[in-house]
Amino acid sequence: MKRRLVAAVLALGLAAGLAACSSPNDDLAGQYRDGDNKGFISGDGTTTEIPEAERGAPIEFTGTAVDGSTISSADYAGKPLVLNFWYAQCGPCRAEAPLLEEVYTDTQEVGAEFLGVNIYDGPEQASAFEQNYGISYPSLLMQGDGELKLALAASASVQAAPTTLVLDTEGRVAARIVGQLRDAGILRTLVEDAAKAGAGAVSS
Repeated sequence: MKRRLVAAVLALGLAAGLAACSSPNDDLAGQYRDGDNKGFISGDGTTTEIPEAERGAPIEFTGTAVDGSTISSADYAGKPLVLNFWYAQCGPCRAEAPLLEEVYTDTQEVGAEFLGVNIYDGPEQASAFEQNYGISYPSLLMQGDGELKLALAASASVQAAPTTLVLDTEGRVAARIVGQLRDAGILRTLVEDAAKAGAGAVSS
């Protein structure tokens, strides 16, 4: 009887311990599988292109970069711009980083620009990430910047990473990738299409 009682107590203790370990991590894992973008949970890489006639107003923003400089949307006027939302401890962000740098390099000839938006880290952690993954384009720091969050919130969930926006030459969202970029060719095509549309508008 005594042995059975001890065994029961141990079983209850183990169950309680397992319950404590599974929360909230199981919830986060479930969010990741479901792709519902709660907290810092990534989507599934879904790509959405927006026809020119259906694009909203241009995105206007100003923020502080990792190196302390000020960057605004006006700096990219007339150029297609890729905005990538990320943070250092995000696994999918680390996985897609080389692809983003690859497309950035490949699309220089069409005048494209890239700008990261770090949603969580301070300058030291963000800078270390950029050095580790060879990222040569700048990033803004969103943590604590309410005005930047407000400026971008209408176009992307500012707490979902990674998310990538392709802005056309007028600063409007032309395409959106929610989740990890898995193929450089997809983003390269979206950027080139945004650049061609802008060139067509200028020539006409």
